[in-house]
Amino acid sequence: THTHASQLPNTGLFGTTTLLEWLKTYTFPLESRFSSLSHARRVYNRAVTSTLSHGTTTCAYYATIYPASTNLLADICIEKGQRAFVGKVCMDCKDTCPDYYREGSAEASLESTKAVIQHIRAKDPKGELVQPIVTPRFAPSCTKTSLAALGQLAEDESLPIQTHISENKGEIALVKEMFPECESYAGVYDSFHLLTPRTVLAHGIYLSEAEMELIRSRGTGVSHCPLSNTSLGSGICPVRKLLDHGVKVGLGTDVSGGGSCSILTAAREASGVSRLFANFEQGKGESEAHTERMKLSVAECLYVATRGGAECLGLEKKVGAFEVGMEWDAQLVRLESVPEEGDDDGGEERGIEGIVHCWGNESWEEKMAKWMYCGDDRNTRKVYVKGRLGRACNKAKAPVMM
Repeated sequence: THTHASQLPNTGLFGTTTLLEWLKTYTFPLESRFSSLSHARRVYNRAVTSTLSHGTTTCAYYATIYPASTNLLADICIEKGQRAFVGKVCMDCKDTCPDYYREGSAEASLESTKAVIQHIRAKDPKGELVQPIVTPRFAPSCTKTSLAALGQLAEDESLPIQTHISENKGEIALVKEMFPECESYAGVYDSFHLLTPRTVLAHGIYLSEAEMELIRSRGTGVSHCPLSNTSLGSGICPVRKLLDHGVKVGLGTDVSGGGSCSILTAAREASGVSRLFANFEQGKGESEAHTERMKLSVAECLYVATRGGAECLGLEKKVGAFEVGMEWDAQLVRLESVPEEGDDDGGEERGIEGIVHCWGNESWEEKMAKWMYCGDDRNTRKVYVKGRLGRACNKAKAPVMM
């Protein structure tokens, strides 16, 4: 439910920076290169292929401020057969955006966004595979005029919305300084009609109880990005508290803040950081029962990676579960069955790859746990979107062993 296709070349590059400095040092210089279609084609081809090969059937992509290369990303998703939400990034604020990477005005930003919407709808009129999504980068990157226009556009055109919220304490302080009339960060978006049932807010680490309730009341979802949150030292999102408030939660890889485009890695990290959060709660004197509830189970991590994401994107009636009438979005997973006797070549001759080893005594739940904690794209043999095999995703070599 949250990744930046344009940032793939920076995957693994953080230095010692935190969010706002990281944007200036790594992200904005990289994204400014996407005025070149040849550069964009090189990166976007690999980005879509990579997410598909890791089993991602549906992806919410941030592109850049350039409409032509954003259109190209949408075209590549259609070509490769990936369901996607593609958004041209909006950022027109002179106080926070660098001169070399900023839209000229709120009006220019709005018009280029409309042009992208028109292009995507011309290519996929019913939005069966790719849909446009309104994408203000985050509140500080946009003027109030721009935020108001984007909220109105989303309402007029019945469009989904994606943006960031409460990822970093410095970011939150900046929002408070820029929007003093609003009670909270979530309140900023709400004041511009950007909190809707089809809005996805990335991160949400430091949301107050009141903000959680506001987000729930608007039907808005949160994309939990655990790998990015730890990589940039932003903090730990209290996912259990969001769920307890009734907030929809999906998972995001947040490349390149996150160091992997694998949603399975994100699920694994979601489990780990929930356990760390439980430990912190225990350190504050909370009861054992409370701290144990803060931990996410394997089933819950896989839920937010699949059905939870579908709910955030308004696709819960189409994908995210194997139910009659839903579309066939699925991945074929193969796990190694270790031979009981004879020479063991590590699975090389049988075409087995990966480090998930099954010994024959595991329950279904235990196999799923091994896959989540130890699996990677080597276990993903095929990926289907709308019943069709995604391009470059047929890696089958041997019978499936589950």
